[in-house]
This record gives sequence, C-alpha cells and structure tokens, in this order.
Amino acid sequence: MIRIAGVPLPGNKSIHIALTYIKGIGSAKSKKLLSELRIDESQKADDISEEDQARLRARLEQEEIEGDLTRRVSMDVKRLQDIGTWRGYRHRRRLPVRGQTSRRNARTKRGKKRTGLSGRVALTKT
Repeated sequence: MIRIAGVPLPGNKSIHIALTYIKGIGSAKSKKLLSELRIDESQKADDISEEDQARLRARLEQEEIEGDLTRRVSMDVKRLQDIGTWRGYRHRRRLPVRGQTSRRNARTKRGKKRTGLSGRVALTKT
C-alpha cells in the first residue's frame, strides 16, 4: 500500500483508479497524469516502482489537492458571503446554490423536514 499526499492508496486496484482516492483527482486527471509520466495505467498500485512513485509524488506536488483544495474552496465560499452575492446568501442559508428549485425538493441540502410544531412529546393518560 503506497502513500501519496497523505492518502493510502489501495494496492489491489489499478493505479489510475487508486489515484482517484486523492481529493481533487478524478478519472480524467489521473489518466492524464499517468500518460504524462509514462506510467502504465493498468498496473496495480502495489507494483509501481519506487522511481515511478517518486516521479508521481513530485508531479502531484504541483497540483492543488487535498487540504489546499479544500482551503481554497472554503475561502471562495467565504468571499462570496462577505461581498453579499446571491450565491453567498444561498450558501449561508444552506440552500441550493445553482438555481435548483427548493420549494419541494433539495432534501439533501436542506436536511430533514421540520414541522411547525413545538417538538414536545404529547403525554398520554394511563
């Protein structure tokens, strides 16, 4: 099991699939990086040589991945909120940002349905 950018990659998977376990690297970027470095993408992650691992690590240091990517995205959202844009307002209110309807849908973003009741449990006579 090799470790790149602080992420342990599964050794039983091919290297182009294993690289997608790193946040910020999808299938297309993984294949592009491997072809750029001339590494066989069907090779298992455990079978990669030390030299290829070193080249892959050096190349991935140039990419914005994991913590740097998360930090940049959160700073972008904070900037939108600070300047008072519509998208920033939607982020702040935890509503869908990209124009989706939210009257009946958007349960993933809005969370569980809340009713207008007080939430108290009614006592029953025994």
